Amino acid sequence: MLDQGEIDALRAAPVPAQKLFIGGKWVAGSQPPIDVISPIDGKVLTTIAQAGAEDVARACAAARTAFEGGAWSRMAPAGRKKVLHRLADLTEREALALTVLGIRDNGTEIGMALKAEAGSAAGTFRWYAEAIDKVYGEIAPTGGDVLGLVHREPVGVAGVIVPWNFPLMIGAWKLAPALAAGNSVVLKPAESASLSLLRLAELAAEAGLPEGVLNVVTGPGASVGEALALDMNVDVLAFTGSGGVGRRLLEYSARSNLKRVYLELGGKSPNIVFADAPDLEEAAKVSAMGIFRNSGQVCVAGSRLLVDRSIHDDFVDRLTSYAEALRVGDPLEVTTDVGAVHSLRQLEGDLQFVEIAESEGATRVTGGQRIRQETGGYYMAPTIMTGVAPEHRLAREEVFGPVLAVTPFDDEDEAVRLANATEFGLAGAVWTGSLSRAHRMVARVKTGVMHVNTYGGPDITVPLGGVKQSGNGHDKSLHALDKFTDLKTAWIKL
Repeated sequence: MLDQGEIDALRAAPVPAQKLFIGGKWVAGSQPPIDVISPIDGKVLTTIAQAGAEDVARACAAARTAFEGGAWSRMAPAGRKKVLHRLADLTEREALALTVLGIRDNGTEIGMALKAEAGSAAGTFRWYAEAIDKVYGEIAPTGGDVLGLVHREPVGVAGVIVPWNFPLMIGAWKLAPALAAGNSVVLKPAESASLSLLRLAELAAEAGLPEGVLNVVTGPGASVGEALALDMNVDVLAFTGSGGVGRRLLEYSARSNLKRVYLELGGKSPNIVFADAPDLEEAAKVSAMGIFRNSGQVCVAGSRLLVDRSIHDDFVDRLTSYAEALRVGDPLEVTTDVGAVHSLRQLEGDLQFVEIAESEGATRVTGGQRIRQETGGYYMAPTIMTGVAPEHRLAREEVFGPVLAVTPFDDEDEAVRLANATEFGLAGAVWTGSLSRAHRMVARVKTGVMHVNTYGGPDITVPLGGVKQSGNGHDKSLHALDKFTDLKTAWIKL
C-alpha cells in the first residue's frame, strides 16, 4: 500500500540542475539550460541541460566507439543478461523514488504511474534479460553440399526518442531490446519529462553497463531530435510521438544515411460496445478508465466510443456516472484517480477541441472545463461529447486529453465502417457476448491491438504496433528485437 508520508518526503526533495550523459560522464550542454515546469502547480521544478548539435554528435560518436570496442556488443548474451538483471533490480529498488520524480515533471497519477512507469520498466528489462540468451539463429534447408546459416547481429547505434506521457515505460520498451541485442544507444527524452530517464542512466552505469553504451541528450525535439536523426553514426531510429514529427524523421533518414526509422504515432482508437455485451456496467467502468486515466494522455486510449443505438442513452448515463465520480487532483496524492494534464499548451489544446466539437454540433454531457486553476497546475474535468459525427474533428484527430467522442451505430457493418473511418490504426476494443462476433470484429477492425471485453492490459509478451498512419514496427515481445538486429547469411560450401 502506498505511504503518503513517504511520497510527500520524496516530493519535497530538491531536484538539482541536470546534465547530459555522454560516454559515461555527466557534462554540461552547449546551449542554455531549459526550465522544467511541473504540471502539478505550474512552478519551475529544476532545469535540464540543452544539447547543441555538437553535443549530439559527441554522444553518437561515443556510442559508435563503444559499439566498435565490443565490450558490450561482443559480450556473450549471458553476460548482457546479468547486467540487465542488475538494472532491473536497481529500478525495482528505487521504484517509488523514480515514480515520484517522473510524476513531478509529467503529472501522471501515482496509482497508475508506480505500476506503469518504474514497475513496468523493471519488468521489461528483466524480460529481455531472460529472453536474449534464448534467441537462436537459423539453419537453412539447403542441399547436403552447402550449409546456410542465418546469424542475428546487433545493428550498431540506435537513436531512441521517447514522449512525455510514460517516459520510463516507453523508454524501457525501446532500450531493453536494443541493449539486450548488443547495441549502443543515444536516448533523447522529451524536454518536459527527462528526469526519470536521466536517473535511469545513472542506474544503468551502476549496474555495469560499459561507458558509451547508453548516452542521454536532452533538449527540444526541433534541434536535438533533428541532430540525432541526421547523425551518420546512428543506424536505426525508434520513435514514439506525433505524426508530424514522425514524417520529419523519415525525411531526415533520407537526407542522411537511410537509417531505418520505426514509428509509433498514436491513434484514435474505437471502443465498440454492442447491446449483447456480457456486463454493461463493467463495460462502462472500464471504458471510462480507458479514456480518462492519465488525463487521456495514453497512445492507445479508447477516445472514440461507438455504442449500439439501442443502448446508447443508458450506456452514456452509466459512463457519465463513472466519469463524474473520478477524483481529479494532485497526482502525488494516493486518493487521486486522475492527475494533471502535462502542460499548459496541452491543456489549452484539449479545451479547444471541446469548443470545436460544440461548434460542429456535438453535445457536451459532462466536463469540458479547466478545474483546480487556483493550484497553478493543469487539470481538466473528464469530458464526454455525444452526437459526434464521423466528419467532426473530434472523431478524426487525436486529442491526447480527457475527451471522449460518442457515436451511435445500428448494426455490425456500420460499427466496422465507423471504426475504420480514421487514418490511425493503433488499438481498439469490442464488447460482445458473441464469440463469433468477437472474432469477426478482431479480423475486420484495422488496428495493431484489439481488445475483447476489456480495455488495456496487454503485457510484455505481446507486440504493440500500429497500422495505417499509426506507424510501423513493434514495441514489446520478441518482435521488438527485429528493430535492433540485422540478419546475416553465411553460405558455406562443404
